[in-house]
Amino acid sequence: MVGEFGVTRRAPVDYRQRKQNNAKVGEFGVTRRAPVDYRQRKQNNAKTWVINRFQDATALTLGVIVLPVLHVVSWCCGVTRPNLNMKIKLKNVFVMYFLVSIIGLLYALMQLGQPCDCSPYLKSRGDLLQGKERKISQLQNEVRRLQARVQQEEAETRPLPTIYIITPTFARLVQKAELIRLSQTLLHVKNLHWIVVEDAAAKTPLVSDLLAHGGIKYTHLQVETPKDFKLKESDPNWLKPRGVEQRNLGLQWLRENRELSEEGVVYFADDDNTYSLKLFDEMRHTKRVSVWPVGLVGGLRFERPLVENGKVTGFYTAWKPNRPFPMDMAGFAISLQLLLANREAKFDLHVERGYLESSLLQSLVSMEELEPKAENCSKVLVWHTRTEKPKMKQEDVLQKQGIGSDPGVEV
Repeated sequence: MVGEFGVTRRAPVDYRQRKQNNAKVGEFGVTRRAPVDYRQRKQNNAKTWVINRFQDATALTLGVIVLPVLHVVSWCCGVTRPNLNMKIKLKNVFVMYFLVSIIGLLYALMQLGQPCDCSPYLKSRGDLLQGKERKISQLQNEVRRLQARVQQEEAETRPLPTIYIITPTFARLVQKAELIRLSQTLLHVKNLHWIVVEDAAAKTPLVSDLLAHGGIKYTHLQVETPKDFKLKESDPNWLKPRGVEQRNLGLQWLRENRELSEEGVVYFADDDNTYSLKLFDEMRHTKRVSVWPVGLVGGLRFERPLVENGKVTGFYTAWKPNRPFPMDMAGFAISLQLLLANREAKFDLHVERGYLESSLLQSLVSMEELEPKAENCSKVLVWHTRTEKPKMKQEDVLQKQGIGSDPGVEV
């Protein structure tokens, strides 16, 4: 609008109306400010600045040029007849107005070419935006942390699949020592069921008492190996398969006492091996048959499956590598559901030496279906250790003298 001196003034701004126009209502009824486009605001600020400078220059030009011109025109047309002094004054005023208008016009033209320095305003807005982005990032990290915590708690509360350990054992001087050592390891494994099967005509008090006080959920069974398949005192331990009937009895017990809907995994753990606790975590979620390396076996530092792209493609072994599954008994675990679904699968007592593991696995799985564990079979978590047979020469001498050790002390 035009003021009383002919100078254009900006219309008053209704800030309350502008605030209402800028506000938007969120989906939950909460008033939120519209999102700010800082690049567009920068451009608008620059345009507004240029327009204001142009308006100021125009108003100044009108004030210093148009008004004097109107006075001169009115004088020339005879509207007024000023005296000589008035003429001189008007001339001086006109010259002064003309010079001022020229200077104002030049100033306005110079300002039109200058960039708008909005950097302080934009910097403060940029800092505010960066602060909000950092806050959003912190909140996102907190959400991810809480989600991971919830998933961990759900995994802890979800029932773990049971690990069924089948251990064949027989009477000998180191039997109790080896069973104690194995039980101390199994005590640290969650949700475990130990099936101990004695190679004997009846359950022995030694094993029964050990299991009763071991603190592990267990099942105690016994079956005697046929005499034709028993090793003699002088026979090497590899001459005949050992623990075959005992492992098969453990499988039979599972089929008679567990349902196909139950989750679990079955592992054949001899009482003289050494086991890492991590091994049981690796095998617990077996879908069909999981495999891993075994240390100190087959005349090698270790034997293991060979893995490419997450699939077993062969086996690293030196003795009879052409066997279907050239693996040690400690190198695999089988899903309980897979064993229950294949009720005829068992170890063959009459197979050739070295083919005992293959006699069971061939009826359950193919090599391509094996599940490599222990970091793609690159870590050894079980060792095929053996306890040295004790030398009892002095005990024999004392026995002959009738002063041997007290037989009532259990060893």
